[in-house]
Amino acid sequence: MNYKRVFALLSLGIVILAIMIYFVGPGEILKALETADPFYVLVAIIIQIVVLILLTACWGVVASSLDIKYKKIPLFAMELLGLAINNLTPSGRAGGEPVRAYLLSKYSGTPFKKTFATVMGDKLFDTFPFAALAIIAMIYLIFTIRLSFTVTATLIGVLILFVLLLGFIIYICINESFAVRSIKWVFRQVRKITKRDLDNYEKTTLEQVSGFQDSLRYLMANKRVFFLAVLISCGAWLLEVVRVYVVFLAFGTDVSLGLIASVFLISTLVGMIPTLPGGVGAIDGIMILVYSIAGIPSFISTAATLIERLISYWLVSFMGLATLPYFGTGVLDEVSISESEQTEEELYEEQLDDEETKKLEDNKSN
Repeated sequence: MNYKRVFALLSLGIVILAIMIYFVGPGEILKALETADPFYVLVAIIIQIVVLILLTACWGVVASSLDIKYKKIPLFAMELLGLAINNLTPSGRAGGEPVRAYLLSKYSGTPFKKTFATVMGDKLFDTFPFAALAIIAMIYLIFTIRLSFTVTATLIGVLILFVLLLGFIIYICINESFAVRSIKWVFRQVRKITKRDLDNYEKTTLEQVSGFQDSLRYLMANKRVFFLAVLISCGAWLLEVVRVYVVFLAFGTDVSLGLIASVFLISTLVGMIPTLPGGVGAIDGIMILVYSIAGIPSFISTAATLIERLISYWLVSFMGLATLPYFGTGVLDEVSISESEQTEEELYEEQLDDEETKKLEDNKSN
């Protein structure tokens, strides 16, 4: 992980947020924060912890269906670390997935391609209800709030892009020939901008495709797993909306669940664009803007957004980083190291196979 780049982008997001606070009015926001009811803030924190438990349970259902043995507490810690990395890297909420797969592989003794299939399956099962809810949220906002043409067009564009990307990911996960062509195309493009020898990495990636897709196809075809995982994901998304509602109650503001759900889902969708870490600045800006357009005082919407993001983003990030002493601070580097070691082992095995084949051919000729 490039820590300097992460720090720079995170700082940029914080600066953007600070500028928004400056224009709204720091004094009014501070007064609003002082009136926040601690009881509702505590309830919101508890809801967030329940959401984290549900996310872990969903991943556990997927892992169990592939006969992967795991312990609940370590799996919860892996989920936290994955979320923290998602929050701290500009990767469209996907930077922590390889780390989750690596840790599950390491602690369960399961091949990486199988554990990575559980992570991708978990991600897809989580995305299905989100996509459906985001479409409903978009329709709700368009017909209930007078958004400008630019904002409406931008939101629709982001939603269309998201649906297309989701379709592409699903297709690449289940169609082996298309996946192989896509991987080769990606490596061709990378070779244009680097002189590094990528042949071993490309070979390893292509060899992982088949086993990964077999596991993922099984998950998609397993109706029980599909239904249970999607049901848990729906519960998690609904609780996220309730958490935001409770935060507004802390300020004595009763906002409709429809508006909260719409703003939360749309801002999350925008935050998936891989620009700033965890959408810092972008998600906050969308939430403050749309709530203000809907008639909520800007200082209240800003204060509520700050508390909400403190719970859902910063608290989760710190909880995830707190697991690093358990897993080891070098876990991010170990992912790439393990991949290179795996490549060397495969090359060694391939060399042995070639030598054995040559000996057999020599014996036949003699």
